[in-house]
Amino acid sequence: MLDIKFIKENPDLIREAARKKHTSFNVNELLEADDMRLGALSLVETLRAEQNKISDEVARTENKTVREKHISDMRTLKEHLRQKEDELKEVIKKWQALMLEVPNVPDMSVPEGTSDSDNVEVKKWGKPPKFDFTPKSHIELMEALDLADFERGAKVAGFRGYFLKNEGVLLSHAIWQLAIDMLVKDGFTPMIVPSLVRRENLLGTGYLPQGEDDLYRTQDNEYLAGTAEVATMGYHMDEIIDTAKLPVKLVSFSPCFRREAGSHGKDVKGIFRVHEFFKIEQVILCEASHEESVKYHELLTENSEKLLQALNIPYRVVINCGGDLGQGQVKKYDTEVWQPAEGRYRESHSSSYFHDFQTRRLNIRYRDKEGKIRFVHSLNNTLIATPRILISILENNQDENGSVQVPEVLQKYIGKNIISAKK
Repeated sequence: MLDIKFIKENPDLIREAARKKHTSFNVNELLEADDMRLGALSLVETLRAEQNKISDEVARTENKTVREKHISDMRTLKEHLRQKEDELKEVIKKWQALMLEVPNVPDMSVPEGTSDSDNVEVKKWGKPPKFDFTPKSHIELMEALDLADFERGAKVAGFRGYFLKNEGVLLSHAIWQLAIDMLVKDGFTPMIVPSLVRRENLLGTGYLPQGEDDLYRTQDNEYLAGTAEVATMGYHMDEIIDTAKLPVKLVSFSPCFRREAGSHGKDVKGIFRVHEFFKIEQVILCEASHEESVKYHELLTENSEKLLQALNIPYRVVINCGGDLGQGQVKKYDTEVWQPAEGRYRESHSSSYFHDFQTRRLNIRYRDKEGKIRFVHSLNNTLIATPRILISILENNQDENGSVQVPEVLQKYIGKNIISAKK
């Protein structure tokens, strides 16, 4: 959410943001709603003041006739006030709904474009391996090495269900531990956060109202989050953070759930696109400075790159175009890892910053050096998501005989350097 004062002073910026992000938001409709809100609010405040004035006169008046007239006038005014208060509630409701649709202003470095096909490569690391044989897909490898059971997964959990087994489980735990170890050494506070969250956390982070279709909802009107970012951002909701504690650097683990609405024909096999998975998310809250946001955005992206480099997985980083940005994102990088069986890079990480878009909604503040209360800036990045990352680990490290070399950095966690078919 943006400050209404900023929107009113910079309507052309909002129009440009909507154009670049290819959203249909109409800033004029919001400005008209705000005028109606202010007008209705002024009238209600005037009527309340008049009611208080008549109430005081009733209390002071001793003449019965005059007193009864004042009481009659107050009843009429009270009914009129009630009607105007009801109208004000409806006006505010419409205004608030429009405020939740305002797109954040993208950074000037964000390229033009309508979809992920228009994202621009800014970095590439590692060389895709060259095989003297046709590389197997992760599905073939996992089934042959008894690392997963997709048939029973579908039987138990339905579409996109899966069981991880044996070294598939050990690899997942090893990756989690490696990722946490790396970030804790860099001063991040590790947390295990709830997957079950209240609606205001999803509104605050910007996943609602637009992303309702992709969320699982419980019978208690709570939601299963699709990323640890949601609960992590809610941790400091309605708080004023001590400036001395900024930046707040958190690394959070949680199970995640996504309905994958609209993607039923995409990646229907394997573990690339599943309903239930696990993520380790980086979140930073920093001072309200664009320069600070940019600095930590690069840091978060570098952290995920370091992890991929440690795993020796070839990857590239792209800057997302305007049409591939979320409503609240100022700028976003996607990191894409090489998948030999498909012969292309596929998304594995996303790194974003929001300025005060999320924190204004969540009411997360700090007191600056001059004593002024300000909203902190927020950033997040997927440090690692499993089981998706297993695809690249298995496919890039496979041998012709169907075995898989364990990345050296993970060997200490699982106690072996090669995964072979069970005898």
